[in-house]
Amino acid sequence: MPLESKFTEEQLFDNLISSLVHTVWISLGKIKNPMTDKIERNLFAASMNIDMLDMLYKRMDGNLSEHEETYVSRVLSELKMNYIEEKKIGDDLPDDDKKTEESETKPKSEEKTKKKPVRKKTTKKAAAKPKGKK
Repeated sequence: MPLESKFTEEQLFDNLISSLVHTVWISLGKIKNPMTDKIERNLFAASMNIDMLDMLYKRMDGNLSEHEETYVSRVLSELKMNYIEEKKIGDDLPDDDKKTEESETKPKSEEKTKKKPVRKKTTKKAAAKPKGKK
């Protein structure tokens, strides 16, 4: 049994798209994060949200009104262009995080195996027995 909504499907759709778009603008560092009140860049999150919007747009092909079609298409173009510009500026990850992200995304076959340092075996010298005592 669906919950009764005070909003129309068009209003809910607009709110969903606007929410994702707002999140992308925050991730691109174009507007302040309302939680921290700071400009923050997270290009990975921006890319993920752009991809989600693009997937929704493709999945809803033929089911959108002309207004919705135009709106989502225009917004996606703007977001993608801004993402490309931000990507040109550079990644937002510190060097340590880049290494972690790269290793997570590389197939196992591409990962270089690190050789463990070889330790020399040390032998314990037998304690010298005092002479004359057995």
